Amino acid sequence: MTPRQKILKAFYPALMWVNNITGSKSSALANKRAQPSISFYSLQATLNNGTSFNFSLLKGKKVLIVNTASDCGYTDQYAELEKLYQQYKGQLEILAFPANDFKEQEKGNDAAIAEFCKINYGISFPLMARSIVIKSGNQNPVFSWLTNPASNGWNNKAPGWNFSKYLVNDKGQLTHYFDSGVSPLSKEVINAIN
Repeated sequence: MTPRQKILKAFYPALMWVNNITGSKSSALANKRAQPSISFYSLQATLNNGTSFNFSLLKGKKVLIVNTASDCGYTDQYAELEKLYQQYKGQLEILAFPANDFKEQEKGNDAAIAEFCKINYGISFPLMARSIVIKSGNQNPVFSWLTNPASNGWNNKAPGWNFSKYLVNDKGQLTHYFDSGVSPLSKEVINAIN
Protein backbone atom coordinates (compact mmCIF):
# COMPACT_ATOMS: atom_id res chain seq x y z
CA MET A 1 0.00 0.00 0.00
CA THR A 2 1.17 3.48 -0.78
CA PRO A 3 1.23 6.06 2.03
CA ARG A 4 -1.90 7.64 0.49
CA GLN A 5 -3.70 4.29 0.47
CA LYS A 6 -2.77 3.71 4.12
CA ILE A 7 -4.19 7.12 5.05
CA LEU A 8 -7.39 6.43 3.10
CA LYS A 9 -7.73 3.04 4.80
CA ALA A 10 -7.39 4.66 8.23
CA PHE A 11 -9.85 7.39 7.23
CA TYR A 12 -12.54 4.97 5.94
CA PRO A 13 -14.40 4.42 9.27
CA ALA A 14 -14.68 8.19 9.77
CA LEU A 15 -15.90 8.63 6.19
CA MET A 16 -18.64 6.04 6.70
CA TRP A 17 -19.61 7.64 10.04
CA VAL A 18 -19.95 11.06 8.37
CA ASN A 19 -21.98 9.49 5.53
CA ASN A 20 -24.33 7.88 8.04
CA ILE A 21 -24.82 11.17 9.91
CA THR A 22 -25.27 13.36 6.82
CA GLY A 23 -26.81 10.87 4.41
CA SER A 24 -24.13 11.80 1.88
CA LYS A 25 -23.59 9.20 -0.86
CA SER A 26 -25.84 6.77 0.98
CA SER A 27 -28.96 6.53 -1.13
CA ALA A 28 -30.47 3.33 -2.42
CA LEU A 29 -32.96 2.62 -5.21
CA ALA A 30 -35.15 -0.45 -5.55
CA ASN A 31 -36.93 -2.00 -8.52
CA LYS A 32 -40.72 -2.18 -8.45
CA ARG A 33 -40.84 -5.48 -10.41
CA ALA A 34 -39.76 -4.12 -13.80
CA GLN A 35 -38.39 -6.79 -16.13
CA PRO A 36 -35.31 -6.27 -18.31
CA SER A 37 -35.82 -6.17 -22.07
CA ILE A 38 -32.27 -7.45 -22.64
CA SER A 39 -31.27 -10.51 -20.66
CA PHE A 40 -28.60 -10.00 -18.02
CA TYR A 41 -27.33 -13.46 -18.97
CA SER A 42 -26.57 -12.31 -22.52
CA LEU A 43 -23.83 -10.02 -21.17
CA GLN A 44 -20.15 -10.78 -20.87
CA ALA A 45 -17.09 -8.99 -19.56
CA THR A 46 -13.33 -9.36 -19.67
CA LEU A 47 -11.65 -10.67 -16.55
CA ASN A 48 -8.56 -8.96 -15.16
CA ASN A 49 -6.39 -11.68 -16.75
CA GLY A 50 -7.81 -10.99 -20.24
CA THR A 51 -10.17 -13.96 -20.52
CA SER A 52 -13.85 -13.60 -21.32
CA PHE A 53 -16.46 -14.10 -18.58
CA ASN A 54 -19.91 -15.10 -19.82
CA PHE A 55 -22.75 -14.00 -17.52
CA SER A 56 -24.80 -17.08 -18.41
CA LEU A 57 -22.56 -18.79 -15.81
CA LEU A 58 -24.30 -16.68 -13.15
CA LYS A 59 -27.80 -18.16 -13.62
CA GLY A 60 -29.38 -19.06 -10.30
CA LYS A 61 -27.10 -16.75 -8.26
CA LYS A 62 -27.54 -13.23 -7.00
CA VAL A 63 -24.87 -10.87 -8.34
CA LEU A 64 -23.46 -7.70 -6.78
CA ILE A 65 -21.65 -5.55 -9.34
CA VAL A 66 -19.35 -2.84 -7.96
CA ASN A 67 -17.19 -0.22 -9.66
CA THR A 68 -13.95 -0.06 -7.70
CA ALA A 69 -10.74 1.96 -7.33
CA SER A 70 -7.51 1.44 -5.38
CA ASP A 71 -6.95 5.06 -4.32
CA CYS A 72 -10.37 6.07 -3.01
CA GLY A 73 -11.71 6.85 0.45
CA TYR A 74 -14.04 3.87 -0.04
CA THR A 75 -11.30 1.40 -1.07
CA ASP A 76 -11.57 -0.37 2.30
CA GLN A 77 -14.94 -1.64 1.08
CA TYR A 78 -12.89 -4.32 -0.69
CA ALA A 79 -12.53 -5.95 2.77
CA GLU A 80 -16.28 -5.73 3.35
CA LEU A 81 -17.02 -7.11 -0.12
CA GLU A 82 -14.73 -10.09 0.54
CA LYS A 83 -16.44 -10.73 3.90
CA LEU A 84 -19.85 -10.57 2.19
CA TYR A 85 -18.63 -12.91 -0.56
CA GLN A 86 -17.47 -15.48 1.99
CA GLN A 87 -20.68 -15.13 3.99
CA TYR A 88 -22.88 -15.87 0.96
CA LYS A 89 -20.53 -18.21 -0.92
CA GLY A 90 -22.46 -20.20 -3.52
CA GLN A 91 -25.48 -17.87 -3.37
CA LEU A 92 -23.93 -14.51 -4.25
CA GLU A 93 -21.34 -13.62 -6.85
CA ILE A 94 -19.49 -10.32 -6.57
CA LEU A 95 -17.99 -8.78 -9.69
CA ALA A 96 -15.56 -5.87 -9.25
CA PHE A 97 -15.06 -3.48 -12.16
CA PRO A 98 -12.01 -1.25 -11.55
CA ALA A 99 -12.38 2.17 -13.18
CA ASN A 100 -10.48 5.44 -13.24
CA ASP A 101 -13.56 7.60 -13.79
CA PHE A 102 -13.41 9.69 -10.62
CA LYS A 103 -10.42 11.96 -9.98
CA GLU A 104 -7.67 9.55 -11.09
CA GLN A 105 -8.24 7.06 -8.28
CA GLU A 106 -7.38 3.93 -10.27
CA LYS A 107 -4.09 4.59 -12.07
CA GLY A 108 -2.73 1.04 -12.11
CA ASN A 109 -2.90 -1.43 -14.96
CA ASP A 110 -4.82 -4.70 -14.60
CA ALA A 111 -1.84 -6.62 -13.16
CA ALA A 112 -1.11 -3.93 -10.56
CA ILE A 113 -4.79 -3.74 -9.57
CA ALA A 114 -4.99 -7.52 -9.14
CA GLU A 115 -1.82 -7.57 -7.04
CA PHE A 116 -3.07 -4.69 -4.84
CA CYS A 117 -6.41 -6.44 -4.24
CA LYS A 118 -4.85 -9.82 -3.46
CA ILE A 119 -2.06 -8.54 -1.17
CA ASN A 120 -4.08 -5.95 0.76
CA TYR A 121 -7.58 -7.44 0.83
CA GLY A 122 -7.28 -11.12 -0.09
CA ILE A 123 -9.90 -10.72 -2.81
CA SER A 124 -11.22 -14.06 -4.07
CA PHE A 125 -14.21 -12.82 -6.11
CA PRO A 126 -13.82 -12.06 -9.85
CA LEU A 127 -11.98 -8.88 -10.75
CA MET A 128 -12.71 -7.52 -14.22
CA ALA A 129 -10.39 -5.63 -16.54
CA ARG A 130 -10.20 -1.90 -15.92
CA SER A 131 -12.84 -0.05 -17.94
CA ILE A 132 -15.09 3.01 -18.05
CA VAL A 133 -18.28 2.72 -15.99
CA ILE A 134 -19.74 6.23 -16.31
CA LYS A 135 -22.06 7.06 -19.21
CA SER A 136 -19.94 7.76 -22.28
CA GLY A 137 -19.30 6.42 -25.75
CA ASN A 138 -16.80 3.96 -24.23
CA GLN A 139 -18.91 2.82 -21.27
CA ASN A 140 -18.44 -0.81 -20.31
CA PRO A 141 -21.37 -2.79 -21.83
CA VAL A 142 -22.27 -4.22 -18.42
CA PHE A 143 -22.62 -0.71 -16.97
CA SER A 144 -24.47 0.37 -20.09
CA TRP A 145 -27.04 -2.35 -19.26
CA LEU A 146 -27.10 -1.41 -15.57
CA THR A 147 -27.74 2.29 -16.30
CA ASN A 148 -30.14 2.07 -19.26
CA PRO A 149 -33.84 1.57 -18.42
CA ALA A 150 -34.46 0.40 -22.01
CA SER A 151 -32.16 -2.57 -21.24
CA ASN A 152 -32.59 -3.30 -17.51
CA GLY A 153 -36.25 -2.27 -17.23
CA TRP A 154 -36.07 0.65 -14.79
CA ASN A 155 -32.73 2.08 -13.64
CA ASN A 156 -30.87 5.01 -15.19
CA LYS A 157 -28.60 5.73 -12.20
CA ALA A 158 -24.94 5.63 -13.20
CA PRO A 159 -22.23 5.30 -10.57
CA GLY A 160 -21.96 8.56 -8.66
CA TRP A 161 -18.53 7.60 -7.32
CA ASN A 162 -16.33 4.56 -6.79
CA PHE A 163 -17.92 1.60 -5.00
CA SER A 164 -21.46 2.13 -6.28
CA LYS A 165 -23.28 -1.21 -6.11
CA TYR A 166 -25.89 -2.90 -8.30
CA LEU A 167 -27.71 -6.05 -7.15
CA VAL A 168 -29.13 -8.51 -9.67
CA ASN A 169 -31.37 -11.30 -8.38
CA ASP A 170 -31.08 -15.01 -9.19
CA LYS A 171 -33.41 -14.55 -12.19
CA GLY A 172 -31.28 -11.86 -13.85
CA GLN A 173 -33.42 -8.90 -12.75
CA LEU A 174 -31.71 -5.71 -11.52
CA THR A 175 -33.29 -5.17 -8.12
CA HIS A 176 -31.23 -2.50 -6.30
CA TYR A 177 -28.74 0.31 -6.64
CA PHE A 178 -26.65 1.46 -3.65
CA ASP A 179 -24.45 4.56 -3.58
CA SER A 180 -20.83 4.47 -2.43
CA GLY A 181 -21.66 5.43 1.14
CA VAL A 182 -23.77 2.29 1.65
CA SER A 183 -21.52 -0.35 3.17
CA PRO A 184 -21.62 -3.80 1.51
CA LEU A 185 -22.32 -5.14 5.02
CA SER A 186 -25.13 -2.67 5.75
CA LYS A 187 -28.59 -3.77 6.75
CA GLU A 188 -29.93 -2.43 3.42
CA VAL A 189 -27.60 -4.60 1.33
CA ILE A 190 -28.03 -7.69 3.52
CA ASN A 191 -31.83 -7.36 3.44
CA ALA A 192 -31.77 -6.96 -0.35
CA ILE A 193 -29.64 -10.11 -0.72
CA ASN A 194 -31.91 -12.09 1.62
